[in-house]
Amino acid sequence: MLLCVDVGNTNTVLALFEGDDLKQSWRTRTDPNATADELGLTFRALLDGHGLDLTGIALSSTVPQQTAEVERMAQRYYPHAHFVAIAPGVKTGVRLSIDNPKEAGPDRIANTHAAYHLYGGPCITVDFGTSTNIDVISEHGDFLGGAFAPGVEISIDALAARAANLLKIPLLKPRSVIGKNTVECLQSGMVYGTAGQVDGLVRRITEELVTEPTAVVATGGLAPMVIEQCDTVTHYEPNLTLHGLRMIFARNI
Repeated sequence: MLLCVDVGNTNTVLALFEGDDLKQSWRTRTDPNATADELGLTFRALLDGHGLDLTGIALSSTVPQQTAEVERMAQRYYPHAHFVAIAPGVKTGVRLSIDNPKEAGPDRIANTHAAYHLYGGPCITVDFGTSTNIDVISEHGDFLGGAFAPGVEISIDALAARAANLLKIPLLKPRSVIGKNTVECLQSGMVYGTAGQVDGLVRRITEELVTEPTAVVATGGLAPMVIEQCDTVTHYEPNLTLHGLRMIFARNI
């Protein structure tokens, strides 16, 4: 069994793979101050009955302090499991065609690898998380760069913090684009506004590509709320990062 761990700024997603098959997944809140022992207790509780034959752990982490703690946890609690973290020196199969390759987050590298091998290239990934990340993959599988925008929840929090009469709202699809009350107006702006932003960026990116993208792949925890309103998204793969981790792990054993 292979355990893939994607540590994001807001959530940590874990998935248990047997070969290419995803058997079980979990989503927890990311605590940047969690120690190796705290992580070990959490992982053992989740894996109870599933991971007794754990042979490998693959990690993608955008939270630097958690990268080291997860590795310590793996060494202490799963000493016989082969550990691979996406970092400089690891064979990812992804050429980073950007100004500073060190700036490419491990989740973006994993998404690139998975999207190219699942859908071909050129293609575009849209990761709806803490930020909305749009990444571009060439026809040869190279990471070309992309665009960042504030995520849906960040935008809601910012409005609630800066506007005295606007409260934080539940992220739900409103009954129409024209909101009939304050909550629906905010929901419309968040859902349809984010969809319009994504469509606009994807269309501009497509204009810069020599070849039409084979796919525009959505992923991330907030994707289900928005992608139905996106005209440019062609595929939804909720576990894109985890599949990328699985594939990269296989290249390093």
